[in-house]
Amino acid sequence: MSEASTPDVSRHGMWSSRWLFVLAAAGSAVGLGNIWRFPYITGENGGGAFVVVYLLCIAAIGAPVMIAEVMLGRQGRQSPINTMRALAKRSGAPRAWGLVGWLGALTGFFILSYYTVIAGWALFYIFRMGSGMFTGADGALASSAFDAFLADPWMLAAFHTAFVAGTVFIVARGVTAGIERAVRWFMPGLFVLLFVLLGYAMTSGGFGAGLEFMFGMNWSALSVDGVLEALGHAFFTLSVGMGAIMAYGAYVPRSASISSTVLTIAALDTLVALVAGLAIFPVVFANGLEPGQGPGLMFVTVPLAFGQMPLGALFGVVFFVLVTIAAITSSISLLEPALAYAVETHGIRRPRAALALGLVCWVLGLGTVLSFNVWSDIHLVGQMTFFDFMDYATQKVMLPLGGLLIALFAGWVLPKTIVGEQLGLREGVPALAWAVLIKVVAPLGVLAVFAYALLG
Repeated sequence: MSEASTPDVSRHGMWSSRWLFVLAAAGSAVGLGNIWRFPYITGENGGGAFVVVYLLCIAAIGAPVMIAEVMLGRQGRQSPINTMRALAKRSGAPRAWGLVGWLGALTGFFILSYYTVIAGWALFYIFRMGSGMFTGADGALASSAFDAFLADPWMLAAFHTAFVAGTVFIVARGVTAGIERAVRWFMPGLFVLLFVLLGYAMTSGGFGAGLEFMFGMNWSALSVDGVLEALGHAFFTLSVGMGAIMAYGAYVPRSASISSTVLTIAALDTLVALVAGLAIFPVVFANGLEPGQGPGLMFVTVPLAFGQMPLGALFGVVFFVLVTIAAITSSISLLEPALAYAVETHGIRRPRAALALGLVCWVLGLGTVLSFNVWSDIHLVGQMTFFDFMDYATQKVMLPLGGLLIALFAGWVLPKTIVGEQLGLREGVPALAWAVLIKVVAPLGVLAVFAYALLG
């Protein structure tokens, strides 16, 4: 592929503007982890001290790898699989580098298979909160209600099916009519709902405690494990290593600045996570509850907290609508890499490819559904259920491996002419800083994430 033959337009369509790409990529990055995990680990690891370290990790590792993914995508203008094949050939590199695209697409697809199950929980809780079930409820009721839900495979499968169907419907319509139109409405809606919840939290009586939990500058609480957690979250939160950002990068206009756009996305992702914490924890503290971690926070503690407050059922519904929006904007990005490849390589029409891939995803997701009930005693490796194994393989092995290989390819294999063309970095301090970050700092950081994920 000569430089002159590099296409300016993807066959799948293009983002209408830089801001639509920002919203789409931010939607991919903002997911379930932003709503419950980031606020919790911030509070547990020194508050403001953790945020400072996290922002440094974003700048040194997360953003450079994301910039590399967008750059590769925009240069290739194809699915991640075909982009990596073409760029490896153009770089005179071994064909094995093309497998990086396969790794990303498969990682995203496998994550999607269980992500839609968990997202289905949030969808179900919109109706559960709206029913008034948690108004005046105690902890035993909130916990037993969640346990009973997990024990019902038919109910889990129903909401998993609904979420897969919604994802397929949006992606089948294409980049402009489907994904872009969805994020054009969903992302502004997400920000509005988030700040509505923040305003409600400010009247809860626990806002001072939530603010101190999230932003108190407690350096003594920041351990080595906390630093590694900041490093890991800086990498995982931006959706790098799973093909989604490379696929979205293929639709970015040539005129858009990749570096400034990625920094804007990282800032929005961080803002959502921090504001989510300020919206959740004041409500939790106002009711004298302890902040839990994981599903225990989102599906037990938060419903219980809203149930104790005036208009709690209404704002509980708002909260789970917010979580569902965050999940759907992530899920559509996870399906796009595999779908783009099917359309390009096999000539399958987009709606048919979306339906076929959605069906495979749905079937795989049933393994996760059953892991919480019928198959809970079946272990694939060690004590891992089907869901545990899928989560471990993708989050602890495939994602960091994909991010590491992308950094190495962009830093050590890709011709400097492409970097200069895509990023406008040809010489001087900015070019040197990019080289150091992508060749040395980011790979070492991702290796640390890899080691911590496997051993920590």
